[in-house]
Amino acid sequence: MWVLSRLQRRTGGKRGNTAGTIARWAGLLLAATVSMPCVTLAQQAPATTGSGASGVTASVSVNAPNIAWFYGDKPPVAQLRAFDAVVVEPDHGFDPSQFKTPKTQWYAYVSVGEVTPQRSWYKDLPKTWLLGRNEAWASRVVDQTQPEWPAFYVEHVIKPLWDKGYRGFFLDTLDSYQLVAKDDASRAAQEAGMVRVIRAIKARYPDAKLIFNRGFEILPQVHDQAYAVAFESLYRGWDQGAKQYKEVSDADRAWLMGQVRKIRDEYHLPVIAIDYCPPADRACARDTAKRIKAQGVVPYVTDPDLSTIGVGRIEVLPRKVLILQDRDPRTTIDTSEGVRFVATPLNFLGYDVEYADINKTLPASVPPDRYAGVVVWVNTSPIKQVAALSSWVRQRIHDGVRIAFLNQFGLPVDGSMADMFKLQLVRGRANGPLSVVSQDRMMGFEMAPQPERREAQPIKVSANGQSLLRLKSGNFEFDAAAITDWGGYVLNPYAVFSMDTVEQARWVVQPIEFLRRALALPDMPIPDVTSENGRRLMLVHVDGDGFASRAEFPGPEYSGEVLLQDVWEKYRIPTTLSVIEGEVGASGLYPKLTPRLEAIARQMFALPYVELGTHTYSHPFDWSRTVPGAAGDRAKEGPGADKGGGDTAFALSIPGYKFSLDREISGSINYINERLAPPGKRVKILQWSGDCQPPEIAVRMTWDAGVLNLNGGDTTITRSSPSWTEIAPLGIDKGPGAYQVFAPNQNENVYTNDWTGPFYGFDRLIETLQLTDTPYRFKPINIYYHMYSGTKLASLKALKKVYDYALAQPVFPIYSTEYVAKVLDFRSMAIAREVGDDNTWVVRGDGDLRELRWMARGTPRMADARGVVGYDKAAGGIYIHLDDGAARFTLAPEAESAKPAYIAEAAAFVRNFARNGNALSFEAGGYYKPFVRLANAGACRVKVNGNPAGTARAQDNTVRVDLTGAAAQTVTYQRIDVVC
Repeated sequence: MWVLSRLQRRTGGKRGNTAGTIARWAGLLLAATVSMPCVTLAQQAPATTGSGASGVTASVSVNAPNIAWFYGDKPPVAQLRAFDAVVVEPDHGFDPSQFKTPKTQWYAYVSVGEVTPQRSWYKDLPKTWLLGRNEAWASRVVDQTQPEWPAFYVEHVIKPLWDKGYRGFFLDTLDSYQLVAKDDASRAAQEAGMVRVIRAIKARYPDAKLIFNRGFEILPQVHDQAYAVAFESLYRGWDQGAKQYKEVSDADRAWLMGQVRKIRDEYHLPVIAIDYCPPADRACARDTAKRIKAQGVVPYVTDPDLSTIGVGRIEVLPRKVLILQDRDPRTTIDTSEGVRFVATPLNFLGYDVEYADINKTLPASVPPDRYAGVVVWVNTSPIKQVAALSSWVRQRIHDGVRIAFLNQFGLPVDGSMADMFKLQLVRGRANGPLSVVSQDRMMGFEMAPQPERREAQPIKVSANGQSLLRLKSGNFEFDAAAITDWGGYVLNPYAVFSMDTVEQARWVVQPIEFLRRALALPDMPIPDVTSENGRRLMLVHVDGDGFASRAEFPGPEYSGEVLLQDVWEKYRIPTTLSVIEGEVGASGLYPKLTPRLEAIARQMFALPYVELGTHTYSHPFDWSRTVPGAAGDRAKEGPGADKGGGDTAFALSIPGYKFSLDREISGSINYINERLAPPGKRVKILQWSGDCQPPEIAVRMTWDAGVLNLNGGDTTITRSSPSWTEIAPLGIDKGPGAYQVFAPNQNENVYTNDWTGPFYGFDRLIETLQLTDTPYRFKPINIYYHMYSGTKLASLKALKKVYDYALAQPVFPIYSTEYVAKVLDFRSMAIAREVGDDNTWVVRGDGDLRELRWMARGTPRMADARGVVGYDKAAGGIYIHLDDGAARFTLAPEAESAKPAYIAEAAAFVRNFARNGNALSFEAGGYYKPFVRLANAGACRVKVNGNPAGTARAQDNTVRVDLTGAAAQTVTYQRIDVVC
């Protein structure tokens, strides 16, 4: 009876290939224990007060590991990387070597005491080693006393996982032997065998980190082999038999806390409690984690299937937003409203965007641990699949995923919809002109609401909602926009107003504020791709169009020569240049010019501050026609060439060429690498041509070819079209492995009316640069143009004007590929806050994006910050500078009493930052006029490479240190030591 009670109290481990719960024994033994009187372990342990606190007041060390468990088949690496270690189910095929997560280790779940036939090593296991069955989990209990068992386990279980890259193991079923061992001697023999297994693992792999799932009986013998000990259900458990959540009794908790004290105080091991809450109830997980942490135990609260991102010492914030939209099948996703209008404000708020078509199969799962919300943009209401959408929306609301509707609901406005959305149906209709009854400050952002009675919907928010725009016609009143307890809505035409006569649009609602409130987005440090170390980034990239064109004024003959002499040799900053092979190469349009053109190309590619790009082979203008059926009627024609040429053509009409995506991408890359690239340089990026709307397969092929991609997006905001609708997002996810990165700004073709004039029009880019910097910094500075800008004096003069303006700003020039890497890092960066301390944050990224934007009160507390080199104010908030993309810091609402020195600004990359009391040391280097400005350093001594630095001291207690540096393919770093 004693054994049955202990097994019931113990919550064992995951079985087989299921994504099941760790807690399993309660359901297995429920029938056996319900009717049998027994002495429980809790009765053997000293009783405590009803609080179950066991007198423990210890806190969890800040250095204790953050460990997560995730047994789903597709671990969300982007979010889980916030943890120090993650236990996964290796039989789902997860390969840790495929992911760049230097701060996160991946541990494999392994069962020691039992095996299921589905495990790969089961077939090699001598069946005489199997002692009994666990019918509930269809598993067999392994005899731990077999002399060859330890070596077998290491060779067949641990070694294959170690070879795959796993460096830690979660040892489960450490007391399954109790199912078959019925006396003390048998139990002791089984325990001794298990001890031999654990020691064999560490003998073969001394660096392996082992987490025990309980194993309390053998810990006295092997605690020195353990990295940590885990157990389940300190406060909230899961009853597998009854399929329900259960509160843990005070007596059970007291017994567990007795084990905790021994492990923590005698063995000095981290102890993790794994508790369970419904996956949609993040408040439950958060509260339970706080309670566990208060006991001095590392918490991890998740769902019973361990298939969601749980709450541990940290809570990872979801950074995905799903945009559900009805898209015209004759168009590409690039021109959809979700991409054109909604994605940009979401990117600015720190969210990566995914897209789904409302007229197709709706996403089956939108879990709240990964998605911050859903935005629905519908142009036609009701849509075709009303029942499917209604059911889908209802499930999202049930799961706690907030939804924002823009333009239309997509559902009939009737009683059932009103009930689902907790809205009031109002009687009547708008028979006359509409007037504004009330209007929130976020309405009338770029233009005042233009009431349209034909769009009136008979709904009002209930008492738990907030009207943003209430309109009336006679006695008929309705809410055209509102915030609700499930999200919010802005109906047509009060979201984006289309000004068709001038081909422009305006936001009527302030989109950033609306989305923030409707989706209840929390304040968080926002990954920012526009800046680094407080300076606005600047990148230059040039498409190869017109490389064969002749200049229309005396001097160099070809456009490339003009730009080489007048621009690239003058402005020695990081620059990305490309050519179109079909324009330059011998197999292209101008084979007789090839020797001359290739010579110019080699000369420009040899410049030390130039990186290489390709602009394809034949310059497709209409990418939808590169893949039959890719986008509507235009694609039905399939690949071909319009002999007329120009932007209406499919591609350059190259004699004898049969279109091939592989030739366009890999072929042009190989041509440049083999014919034009200087030693030590290779093509790094493909710059999309034509309409810059490549299909998914083409984007994926660039990644498969080992190059980045850039172009697309239409950021053309100017004084004559001053709308955020003219600011493109960071890029567009076109499918798995097919993310297209947009150019931050548009090229001179747009500013010169498709190169029809005025040819000085590119100087209006300056307006765009200004409007994307204030009041919010949406974009870095991007000077993006074509080779044909070198053919006309007016265009060349405008280009130089733009360069001069940009370099007169506080910029930090970088390569285009470095910007693309930041965008990719933006998508996968993990942002987490510490449980119980909403002001302390943990950030994990790839190290390419090294700037965060904080838009609320407070500044980083530098004295105890890790991975933060400094901060400064700039457009849109406080910009926090990171060392290598991983950081832990507290945002203090009040200024620090002690004021340690830190980096306020730097036109340089910073690495290896270290603080030792009042001293700083780091390395810095940049491509163009690099410098570092130190705050609180007026009385400090500064050395560069061991020598006293020449510094400029300002009245605000800052010190500027100028460094040497020049644009090249690599950065030259200099060591800086600061003693205060």
